[in-house]
Amino acid sequence: MSFSSIFKELDIKSIKQQSLDTTSSEISNILNKESWGMDDFLKLISPAAEKNLEQIARVSHNITKQRFGNTMQIYIPMYLSSYCQNTCTYCGFNSKNIVKRTKLTKEEIQKEASIIKQKGFKQLLILTGEDSKQAGVDYIKEAISQISDDFCSIGLEIMPLETGEYKTLINAGAHYLTVYQETYHPASYRKYHIAGKKANYDFRIDTPDRAGKAGFHIVNIGALLGLYDWRYEAIALAYHIQYLTKKYWKTKFAISTPRIQDNFQNFVPEYQVSDVNLAQFICAFRLVFNDIGITLSTRESESIRNNMIKLGITAISAESHTAPGGYAGTDKEQQFATADNRNMQEIATMLNKQGYEPVMKDWDTAFK
Repeated sequence: MSFSSIFKELDIKSIKQQSLDTTSSEISNILNKESWGMDDFLKLISPAAEKNLEQIARVSHNITKQRFGNTMQIYIPMYLSSYCQNTCTYCGFNSKNIVKRTKLTKEEIQKEASIIKQKGFKQLLILTGEDSKQAGVDYIKEAISQISDDFCSIGLEIMPLETGEYKTLINAGAHYLTVYQETYHPASYRKYHIAGKKANYDFRIDTPDRAGKAGFHIVNIGALLGLYDWRYEAIALAYHIQYLTKKYWKTKFAISTPRIQDNFQNFVPEYQVSDVNLAQFICAFRLVFNDIGITLSTRESESIRNNMIKLGITAISAESHTAPGGYAGTDKEQQFATADNRNMQEIATMLNKQGYEPVMKDWDTAFK
């Protein structure tokens, strides 16, 4: 049984109503507890919890410090291709968009990797548009093999694959996988994902199952906040994490918390997610899922990232370019715009001032 079949049995609308009905006294009771479960999660994302957010944030910070110490992982994304077969209305790589597309050659991949390595990064996230003809498994495998000796950890954010295909990429040197459901709300999913393989909701939502079976060390999941009501997304994501951590106990799991900001052709999200709600989202996951990693995107501004890293964040990216060849210089279309464009040294200085140790390496190829 995969998560898609379990999810169909969940009445998220009714579960969300439980969250909305939370009272102030219930929040006070939560703050007196030492461990939390799914019922508490619903209360932590409730409107009633907003008034106690400062206290909840302190608890979240203390748990993160206890579990992860004063460390913050830093990684950098590297885009290999902007070709895509999907029609996703919010994305710069939308197959219907008339933009300059590219796929890096072997020489261009090496050039990008060399520039990134010179910057001091040791954890790399490889990304592509979802086009199996332009950037399929063989192409990605060759790219991993080509640069794996230059980085201690290589992650993937690519088109969903079958279990055997993931095993091929793990054997080539891939360490972790990131895959976003984008939105867990089926009707909204169909609205935003009009055509292409990504239009298959069930195949997308069962991708972490296939990744867990393949044996990735870490699987990172999430929703693109703004496509639907954030509480619905939080609840669905929480049930997904709960399911995955129980079934694939050898794999570590993490979540990312991206909010839609400025995007291609001025796409405006229908559902706004406030800074307070984003903080609630992060803290609720930290209290209920103590050991998961939580990533904060460069979609967020400098000030937001500065203020939110203490809430429960364990990983951030830096110097992100979202177009293939971006580090060497390119005029190709970005997948999305970034808001925090500080370089690694500036990020490291900010972290040091807040009492954190930037971690460039927490994995070694010898462990593979």
